[in-house]
Amino acid sequence: MNSSRLKSLHLVLAAATLAFAALGVQAQELKIGYVSLDKVLRDAVPAKAAQTKLEAEFSKREKDLNEFGTRLKAAGDKLEKDQPTLAESEKTRRQRDLIDQDREFQRKRREFQEDLNQRKNEELASVVERANKVIKQIYETDKYDLILQDVVFASPRIDITDKVIKALNAQQGGK
Repeated sequence: MNSSRLKSLHLVLAAATLAFAALGVQAQELKIGYVSLDKVLRDAVPAKAAQTKLEAEFSKREKDLNEFGTRLKAAGDKLEKDQPTLAESEKTRRQRDLIDQDREFQRKRREFQEDLNQRKNEELASVVERANKVIKQIYETDKYDLILQDVVFASPRIDITDKVIKALNAQQGGK
């Protein structure tokens, strides 16, 4: 190799070394955070308040539904007990009544579950929206480059979930 080619090769290697060193410095300065949304939705005061609100909103319907189920079971048990002494027409009539009541019970239970799920999704969406605002504030204030949710593994060193929960709880107290 002649000396000009050798100098060019040294310059390319030196430039590559500097580029990799610069990338290494940038990688070290990268600030990453992780938030467990499941933990936020389980432990934050606004999430607990939403759960309490849902329980209060649906407790009477749930109680009524449970009472209906208990009455239906008692009627079924009574029919089974009385069956040997009943006339065929009476037995058929009571069986039909039980079937109708069971359909009504199943319909009410399904409606209850659908309503509960819809309201739960609404309340959780509100908490998630508030959590995302808090996460964005932390992102901007603490100058994060990246904040992740729903990861397979994350080091506790980058887990900022408790910080998000603390900020959400502080907001709840202020409202």
